[in-house]
This record gives sequence, C-alpha cells and structure tokens, in this order.
Amino acid sequence: MSKFDRYILSQLTVTFGLFALILVSVYWVNRAVSLFDRLIADGQTAWVFLVFTALTLPNVILLVLPVAGFVTTLFVANRLIAESEMLIAQSTGLSAARLVRPALLFGIGLALVMALLAHFLVPLSRTELAKRQQEVSRDIAARFLSAGRFLHPSDGVTLYIREITEHGELLDIFLADRRERGHSVLYLAQKALIVRSGDGTRLVMFDGMSQTLREDDQRLSILEFEDLTYDLDGLIPQREMAPPDIRALSTAALLRASAEDQRRTGRNRAQFLAAAHARLAQPLQAPVLVLIGAAALLLGGFNRLGVTRQILLAVLLIIVFQLLNNMALDMARRSEVGWPLLYIPALYGILAGLTLVWLADRPALFRGRARLGS
Repeated sequence: MSKFDRYILSQLTVTFGLFALILVSVYWVNRAVSLFDRLIADGQTAWVFLVFTALTLPNVILLVLPVAGFVTTLFVANRLIAESEMLIAQSTGLSAARLVRPALLFGIGLALVMALLAHFLVPLSRTELAKRQQEVSRDIAARFLSAGRFLHPSDGVTLYIREITEHGELLDIFLADRRERGHSVLYLAQKALIVRSGDGTRLVMFDGMSQTLREDDQRLSILEFEDLTYDLDGLIPQREMAPPDIRALSTAALLRASAEDQRRTGRNRAQFLAAAHARLAQPLQAPVLVLIGAAALLLGGFNRLGVTRQILLAVLLIIVFQLLNNMALDMARRSEVGWPLLYIPALYGILAGLTLVWLADRPALFRGRARLGS
C-alpha cells in the first residue's frame, strides 16, 4: 500500500470514528427513549433498561455504518478538494480510479465489519433480547405489584402490599376477591411470595387468615392458615407472546427455511429466503455508498468554490439506490424465486460508481459541454 493510500485511509478512518459516534448516538438515543418509556411503565429497573439498550446497539451500528461511511467520504473528499490536495495528486498523473482506490478499500473494510454484525452479532443480540423480553413479560411482581398502593389488577379484585423487600418478599398483604357473584373472600397475611412453576404462577401467603362472606345468608367463615396458595393465572392478564423474530435466526437457518422454523415464526419460505439474502447483500451497501460518494466529487475537475452539485448528485444516486433496495425487498418477500432481486441495488450502485469514475477520467467532456453552453 502506497503512502498516498495510507494517508487517505487515515483521514477516512479518523473522520469516520467521529461521524459514526454521532450518528449511532443520535439513533440509539431515539430508540432508547421509546424503550425507556415502555420498560419504566412496566415497573422495570434501570439495569433492565441498560441491558435492553445494549442489546439493541449491534443492530443500530449495522444500520448506521454505511451512512456514516458515505458522509465520511463526502466530508474528506470535499476537504481534500478545498485544500487542493486532490489537485496536486491529479497533477502527478494519478487517474480517478487511482484516487478512488483508498476510499474503496475503506468501504470494503466497512463491509467486513457489517458482515460480522449481520451474520453473528445482530442475530445473537436479537436472540438474547427475545429471551429478556419473555422474562420481563413473566415478571408479574415488577409489572403489577407496587408497595403502598391499592391495586386493582382485575375486576372485583383489590390488592394492597405494605412493602416489597429486595429479596422479593411481600409484607402485610391485603387481598379482596369479589369476582364470584354473591361470594367474597378477604385474605390477610403477614408475608407472601410469588412462585412460578410449569403449570402457572402462584401467590403463596404465610401466617394469615381468610374471611369468606356468603351474601345470600350473610354467613361469615374465618380460616387461619400458616400457608395458603392463591392462583394468579387469570387474575392478572398475561401478554400474548409474539412469535419468534425471524431476524434472530442464523443465516444458515434462514437459507434452510425448515418447515418447523416456518411454523414457529409464522413466515413462509419466500420471506425466509428474502431475509437471508437481504442479510448477505446488506454489507455491500458500504463499498457502494463510499464508491459513489468518492467518484461523484471527482466530476468536473477540482473547484475551490465548492462541489455542491457533485454532492447533490451523490445524494440523488443514493436515494435511487435505497428506493431500489426497498422495492427489491418487497418483491422478494412475495416469491421464493425473487431473492436475486436483492442484489440488483448493489449492482446498480457499482455500475453508477464505475460510470462516475469513467466520467471523472474524461474532464474534456465537461469542458466541451461548457463551451457548447456558452
């Protein structure tokens, strides 16, 4: 690798670190705010919130990397043009293809990082996130129990807990159950625990009494107990668990698209293949965006007054790339043989970038147009 390549790569790498940090922070904070509201509403702790936000970070980085690479390329190329460094490099005989090479190497490096994220880290993080979400959904104590307040988890049921210890013990329990018509039961206990088992969730109360009132004859029955089990299933509404996320499966599982995985996720084979090949094509975004950004700024020579038109051209080409990507993904999900469409946006981006490089090596075309216009 020449000194010129190492110099450009160092400029791109340092600037990329800054832009990536800013973009990841903005996107991550935006996601974290909605996640914070949902978790706090469920009574979860700050530690649970931090774990959830950390598990969403790999996917955020995967989405931000190609955009950060594109913005970095535009910024560095614009600075090198404004400071005449590109002009000096061109005057030594370097072609546009040679000038673009370090940026393309930078994009390939980003693609390798994205491949690692897309095929390993993101599926692992999504799998762990799904497990955590299931734990939170089953955490009845955090979602529905609160000390020092009268709670009404269901119609006809009133619950009061004086204190919840750090070990999960419920102290001084008051529970009134009036769901059965003409029949009400009042439970008082000094201590209680929530016990989860394979057949449901139970409230086990210790050292208390129950008072049962029959309204038809106004008969009151009192029972003292050392321990008593109260069934919580049906009392507290359970959240319906969503099917497993197809994005948490490995790439090999997506390509295999077994009947069992399709049944568990509720997705068909076409959606499996679309997800797999979208994951394979996603890392190609980085070198494509970087190539378009670098090549576009080489058009029309080097002008110290700015390259606004070249930047707008690059942005327009990226918008078309994203539109093609969205259309290809939508069409691939409809048919089992539609997955090759997912590679068309990358092919378009490569052809667009190479065309820009070819035009940049022929500045006479632009000078000719300028003379014709005058």
